[in-house]
Amino acid sequence: MGERLRVREIDDDEGQRLVRIIRRGSGSVVTWRRAQMVLLSAQGMAVPAIAKVAFTSEDRVRDVVRNFNADGFSSLYPKYKGGRPPKFTLGQRREIKKIAKSKPAEHDLPFSTWSLAKLADFLVAEGVVDDISHEGLRVLLRAEGVTFQRIKTWKASKDPRYAEKKARVEQLYAIADREAVPQDGDPQIVFCLDEFGPLNLQPRPGRQWAAVSGKRKEPGRAPRPRMRATYTRTAGVRHLLAAYELGEDKLFGHIKPRKTRARFLEFCRYLRSLYPATTRIAIICDNFSPHLSTRKDPRVGTWAKANNVEIAYTPTNSSWLNRIPVNRPSARRHARAA
Repeated sequence: MGERLRVREIDDDEGQRLVRIIRRGSGSVVTWRRAQMVLLSAQGMAVPAIAKVAFTSEDRVRDVVRNFNADGFSSLYPKYKGGRPPKFTLGQRREIKKIAKSKPAEHDLPFSTWSLAKLADFLVAEGVVDDISHEGLRVLLRAEGVTFQRIKTWKASKDPRYAEKKARVEQLYAIADREAVPQDGDPQIVFCLDEFGPLNLQPRPGRQWAAVSGKRKEPGRAPRPRMRATYTRTAGVRHLLAAYELGEDKLFGHIKPRKTRARFLEFCRYLRSLYPATTRIAIICDNFSPHLSTRKDPRVGTWAKANNVEIAYTPTNSSWLNRIPVNRPSARRHARAA
C-alpha cells in the first residue's frame, strides 16, 4: 500500500491563515471548502474522512491537496481568467516568504529589519532567485500574505514544547480516526473542545408581504411594528461551550453565562458522564486560561487525574490544530444540546 496522501507541513502562520479563511463569513464558497480540506489534511485526517466532512468525492479532495502542495494558497482561489504563468516556482516563493519573515540577525546580517532592496539583494546573493525587482518582490510577498507591519512579538509559536504537544495531538487524532491502536494509558474517546461567544440576539433584515404604508396607507390602520437594534444587554450575554467527539462525529454543547474555570469543569464533568468511568477519554483544547491548571488553582489537573481524563493542549499560538472549528458544519448534523 502506498503512502497516504497528506498536505505538506504547514507553519503556524499558514495554519492561522487557513482558520481565518474558514471562519470568514464572506468570500468565495469554493475557497472556503478548499481551505477546509487543506486544514483537515494538515491535522492528519485521511482523504475518505475529509470527503465525508466536506460532502465531496475523494478524488476532489486529492486534487485540492495536490494543488496546494504544488501552488500554495493561490490554489485555494478560483481562477476564472487566464494570464501569464507565475515567474517563480512554489519552492522559490516559499523560500522568499520564509526569509522575509525571519530576522536578519539569523543570517548574520548587521541590521534589524528587511527593506525591499536589502531583501532582494540577499535573495540574489543566496541563489534563491536569479533576479527580482523591488516591485516584483513587494507584489509576490503581498500575494503570499506577507506585509510590512509594526509588531511587538514575532508571529510564530514560541512554545518550548511545541513539537511534543503537536505530536501528541496528532497521535490522538490517529487514535480517533481508527488509524492507530491505543496503547497502555491512551484514551479510547477523543473530544475537541472550544468556546464560542458572546452570543447576542440581533435583529436581521428580511422581506415580506405587508400592507401599504405612507400616504396610501389604509385609514385608521395602526403603524407597522418595527424591529430596532439594541446594544443594551440587561440580562447579560451567553457563551457556547462545545465539544466535538471525533469517533462518532457528534457535537455536544452547553450554554453558559460566563467562560470561567468553574463552567469549563462543569462541561467536562458532563462529557465524563457520557462514558463509563473505566473508559479513558481525552479532551483537546487551547491554552485559554480557564482550561489551565495553575499553582493557585489546580482544579483542572486534579479533576482530570482523579477521573481518568487526559487534557491535551495545543501549542501556544497554534489553536488551528483543534478540529472543532473546522468540523463544526459536519458535526452540526448530529448536534446534541444538553
